[in-house]
Amino acid sequence: MQPSLQHHSISMSYSNGLRVIHPNAKIGKNVQIGPFTVIEEDVVIGDNCHIGSNVHIFNGARIGENCHIFNGASVSVTPQTKITLDESTTLEVGNGTVIREFCTLNRGNKKFGGKTVIGENCLVMAYVHVAHDCIIGNNVILANNVTLAGHIEIGDWATLGGMVAVHQFVRIGEQTMIGGGSLVRKDVPPFVTAAREPLSYAGINTIGLRRRGFKAAEMHHIEDIYRVLFVYGFSTRNALRIIEEEIEPSAYREQIVTFVRGATRGLMKGFRAMNNAGKVAEPVLD
Repeated sequence: MQPSLQHHSISMSYSNGLRVIHPNAKIGKNVQIGPFTVIEEDVVIGDNCHIGSNVHIFNGARIGENCHIFNGASVSVTPQTKITLDESTTLEVGNGTVIREFCTLNRGNKKFGGKTVIGENCLVMAYVHVAHDCIIGNNVILANNVTLAGHIEIGDWATLGGMVAVHQFVRIGEQTMIGGGSLVRKDVPPFVTAAREPLSYAGINTIGLRRRGFKAAEMHHIEDIYRVLFVYGFSTRNALRIIEEEIEPSAYREQIVTFVRGATRGLMKGFRAMNNAGKVAEPVLD
């Protein structure tokens, strides 16, 4: 007899007797759960989810509807800190998000708010690590082996290429594209492409913006802002002054200026010529 399977509305498409599901876990309708999977007590899983084999969903997981978690993933794991407390903290996963094989997703640390968030319709590819108290927006793509330290914020529609590593407390703006293998030590403002070592401005995210329906005039406007900020070699203070005095006001301008002013870790480097012979404009919050 399987009390947990009677208590919950779970698809019977897998063999019985091969799962450990706490009877107090709240599991929605039409949820498929593979063999050798463990679901702990303080877990909520929405309708129409697919949980693969050998998945461990720890206390504090709050998983939305229509999510797909592939085999071997560890979801809502205790934060990897020197002092680990058994705290009532959470990991929230939005509707429609896909978590691929062997990801490790930490729940929050109570000292810092106690909540890790992965938004809706995200794609978290294999072997991704998301540390405690990260806030990830909607429609974000984290390619294979991306590693996020704690307290990172990533805006909507951002894409991080394979093996990108991000330093703790870094912010990555919306609609950004970060090239594979990059080390992200400083904040990356919205709408840009970032690549090279050290991480540098490589133009705006033209392809991504076009896919999101941005018009040519809007993209040229954003390019004008970033030429002042990253290409011409001004200090950040002077660049912001010029942007506000000489570039037409817009929601995009205000969004970029606000982001830059909030860059407590500083910004990534400015434009670097491909042959490394050009000047590097490194913004400094002076």
